Amino acid sequence: MKQHKRILAVVCSLALTLCLVTSCGKADGNLTTVRLNEVAHSIFYAPMYVAIEEGYFEEEGINLELTTGFGADKVMSAMVAGEADIGFMGSESSIYLYNEGAEDYAVNFAQLTQRAGNFLVARENTDDFKWSDLIGKEVIGGRPGGMPEMVLEYILKLNNIDPETDITLVQNIDFGNTSGAFAGGTGDYTVEFEPSATLLEQQGAGYVVASLGVDSGYVPYTAFCANKSYLTANPDVIQSFTNALQKGMDYVNSHSPEEIAAVIAPQFEETDVATIAKIVTRYAEQDTWKENLVFEEESFLLLENILNEAGELESFAPYEDLVDVSFAKKAIGQ
Repeated sequence: MKQHKRILAVVCSLALTLCLVTSCGKADGNLTTVRLNEVAHSIFYAPMYVAIEEGYFEEEGINLELTTGFGADKVMSAMVAGEADIGFMGSESSIYLYNEGAEDYAVNFAQLTQRAGNFLVARENTDDFKWSDLIGKEVIGGRPGGMPEMVLEYILKLNNIDPETDITLVQNIDFGNTSGAFAGGTGDYTVEFEPSATLLEQQGAGYVVASLGVDSGYVPYTAFCANKSYLTANPDVIQSFTNALQKGMDYVNSHSPEEIAAVIAPQFEETDVATIAKIVTRYAEQDTWKENLVFEEESFLLLENILNEAGELESFAPYEDLVDVSFAKKAIGQ
């Protein structure tokens, strides 16, 4: 069993014995407060921020309290501890929790992205990058067992590169500090989300040479989930939450990158609107966002296969237990 699973099991065990699942509270104006913990704050998740900035959650009767967990393991721990009602992260964490035997496991009810959202950044610009260029190099990767790292390893193996012997993977840097470490001289390459990848380019500290989203193909990268007990006790809240997300998805799929950037700019005050539009364009061109939020079984099985190939899966978890598509389908009138 991998170390990250043992840590997760301890956290979950302690939290489950100490905490009760909390129900929604009422905010002023009869809005229901929903505590959402996101894995990272990135333009990659533009449809969600459109829903926030356009007031779609309020239209659906929700007062959204958003916090950033900076890692799927931390988001899941917050959910288990009753500190978050809904988690937004890679669904691998829900599989790990289920396989640990948790009774109140997390159920995925809405898939947001269908491609990886990170990019490979090199120290030197090149127009003819090949993944074989990484052989013998030092690469800043991600947390073992997390989606960024597993998708990277998945791509390496597709290109006949052994992640353990052909390259040197740096995995001891916190998620939010990788771009700073790279700019400071660590690694020959780094795997970065936006806006970090583009900011490194603007600083002249690195250059995007490959998209993990393009080279890995369609992957169910991030989804929204809630503990089974919360889902059972608050179906109307989950439906309203999903409806708001679908409105955000509809907006992103029907507006230009410039329009989307203008809407979500308040979420990224440190990044100018032109840069946001550039990043949105990059994500749109690689078909990052789904048309709807339905988490299909085929996608779930692909995720489990990636986990299995990475050596992170003890057993395949059943789709029917860990995914509920009823809310996403209702949001699109099915």
